[in-house]
Amino acid sequence: MNTLMASLSQFWSNIQGGLFPYLEEELDPLTKKQMQLVETLELIRIEQYIPDYRLCEGRPRKTRAAMARSFIAKMVYNMDSTRALYERLYCDRNLRRICGWEYESQIPSEATFSRAFEEFAETKLPEKVHESLIKKFYGETIVVHNSRDSTAIEAREKPAVKEKKSELQATEKKTPKKRGRPKKGEELPQKELTRIEKQKTMILKEMIEDLPTRCDIGTKKNSKGHCEHWTGYKLHLDSADGGIPISAVLTSASVHDSQVAIPLATITAQRVTNLYDLMDAAYDVPGILDHSKSLKHVPLVDKNPRADKALAAELEAEAKRQKLIHMESPETVRYKERTNSERVNSRFKDDFGGRKVRVRGAVKVMCHLMFGILALTADQLMRLIT
Repeated sequence: MNTLMASLSQFWSNIQGGLFPYLEEELDPLTKKQMQLVETLELIRIEQYIPDYRLCEGRPRKTRAAMARSFIAKMVYNMDSTRALYERLYCDRNLRRICGWEYESQIPSEATFSRAFEEFAETKLPEKVHESLIKKFYGETIVVHNSRDSTAIEAREKPAVKEKKSELQATEKKTPKKRGRPKKGEELPQKELTRIEKQKTMILKEMIEDLPTRCDIGTKKNSKGHCEHWTGYKLHLDSADGGIPISAVLTSASVHDSQVAIPLATITAQRVTNLYDLMDAAYDVPGILDHSKSLKHVPLVDKNPRADKALAAELEAEAKRQKLIHMESPETVRYKERTNSERVNSRFKDDFGGRKVRVRGAVKVMCHLMFGILALTADQLMRLIT
């Protein structure tokens, strides 16, 4: 943590002592939101990850770096659409110059913005920048609590139609199984492995490719126990102490949280070193707990008794005993830190474009969301020192 704070403090000193005084001479007086944008762009430095197209053949491309900075501005301002960003650049002189254009005539067309966004989505630009940002500031820092959770992402597209089973599968399903013990020498039918069991023998790339990413319908219970439905996707996040998103995976809305725990934990382990994995009852699966321990982590999971009435009664009795003596176990105290993930999800959806998905397709949706996650990460890092 000392290394992290030292790096952020040095960065903050450079902005306060050098950048802001320079901008005050070059620009009109900056608003609070514009100062937040300047800090975010300076911390991210997304232009360093844009390829240089000046020596390439063909028609020269418009300034991709300025457009990438503009998409970050779109998330910081929590704008509804790219068109709103486009119109704001024309009327806000400070915003236009911060993004990289001096005059209105230099701003490319709205269609060019759309083509640039598609290019950023295909190259996974915001994902790469976010990974680099996390490794830069957390590479030598130990994260105590890593909170894992998912959040619903509503999309403006039709849900995919479920594939129909082939006639062969239907025939096999109708064939009744033989009752009783198998004959001598007869092999028992092998039970199909679950996705979590398959993930034990997969590499990270195979695990990610195996997860469904089509738009479909998701269902979850709210805090009052009522079922809610949405059409779109589900964003799975690992968040460090202080509300810092560490890694993210996008899946179909119908994918259960437990199916993404192992690949998400693998991505996080490649970026940071953490001690505790905090997860809710959806992740109470032996394979997930074993994988967490194999990474030298301590999994703290809310127990899910499922149909085990004896376990449910024991958990309830233990809660009453702790309440009676006014004492909580150390695991219970640490588990309360998991509310960090709920705050991250809430702030991302309320302030950084999580509720304003206007693109279609998992690749573009992920790009839009990661621009928001990138802006949120930078803002939370700055809050650690301010």
